Amino acid sequence: MNGYRTAFFDVDGTLTTAPSMFRFLRHYLAALGNPPHEYTSRRRELKAMNQVGCPRTVTNRAYFANLEGAFASEVSFHAEDWFRDELRSGSFFHEHGVGALRRHQDDGTRIVLVSGSFPAVLDPIAEHLGADEVWCTEPDIAWGRYTGRLTRPPMLAGAKAEVVRAVAARHRTTPAECIAYGDHVSDLPMLRAVGSAVVVGGDKVLRTHARIHGWSLLPAAPVPPALDLPLWHTAQQSAAHDEVKEVESV
Repeated sequence: MNGYRTAFFDVDGTLTTAPSMFRFLRHYLAALGNPPHEYTSRRRELKAMNQVGCPRTVTNRAYFANLEGAFASEVSFHAEDWFRDELRSGSFFHEHGVGALRRHQDDGTRIVLVSGSFPAVLDPIAEHLGADEVWCTEPDIAWGRYTGRLTRPPMLAGAKAEVVRAVAARHRTTPAECIAYGDHVSDLPMLRAVGSAVVVGGDKVLRTHARIHGWSLLPAAPVPPALDLPLWHTAQQSAAHDEVKEVESV
């Protein structure tokens, strides 16, 4: 892995075993005292949008409507609590993706996380991994509260390729001297923007490009068990785990 100036990593499915935004949302809604079906209902709505062909940029925006009116400080507090629970579970990080990141760090490579998730969720992940930079979706916050809107387009697809070019220019290097990791077809622009790329998991489109361009492959992340939720009794948690199995895959 020697010779790369910067390594760009997608997060969900590449460095983690589960979609961090939804794992957090489930924890967050429960911490606010909502019953299990509240998360299940919201998750199904977003999944239905995906199934009828809504672009990920649209479903990403719809996700942040769930936070409208929430205090940013409270969301960050619950995100840190959620992340501690993920660490205790021992199944949150994808060992192959994190292993690659650690090897790049050993080589002195700059580590940049590029994700459609948002700062409250990504900050504890980035700190734990020792990332140098984080580029992500930026929810609009006014007077300390989430407005439910975004300050700019979500960090998906072409936006990730723009990050590669911006970071390379900022650090006086070229994209050809960089490497990128991703697991979803929406990561393709980022993977194509760099000199070397690694496909994580079995996305058919990405694997086709890997064969054509000689990109490396890493195994898919295993599916983690659902987390226990805050402030719930055992019977309620059991019901919640059953419900989340129905809607967790996207």
